[in-house]
Amino acid sequence: QVKLVESGGGLVQAGGSLRLSCATSGLTFGAYAMGWYRQAPGKERELVAGISSGGITYYADSVKGRFGISRDNAKNTVYLQMNSLKPEDTAVYNCAASLRGESRFTAYNYLGQGTQVTVSS
Repeated sequence: QVKLVESGGGLVQAGGSLRLSCATSGLTFGAYAMGWYRQAPGKERELVAGISSGGITYYADSVKGRFGISRDNAKNTVYLQMNSLKPEDTAVYNCAASLRGESRFTAYNYLGQGTQVTVSS
């Protein structure tokens, strides 16, 4: 059974930082591109960051320069470091795994349950 379990969300003031983690099990982690989606109330889910199996990264323009995605293949875990957070970053953040390979993937095989990030002004 494949599991993607996110952690690290919470409430933070604007300008602050959070680090999200996604621990996976039941899949060949190194074969998957990994990414972080987010969905704010009333908005579509968007891919904010992705990392290919080879370590190539992708960032949405809205987070470029502020967020950093990384993966630890030994721990089957992907991380999202979020700095200089803004109120518009408030959303549920979901970890995703895709066999498509590229960092900017538009479809995924597995999606985690999500973790809430709330940024106060």
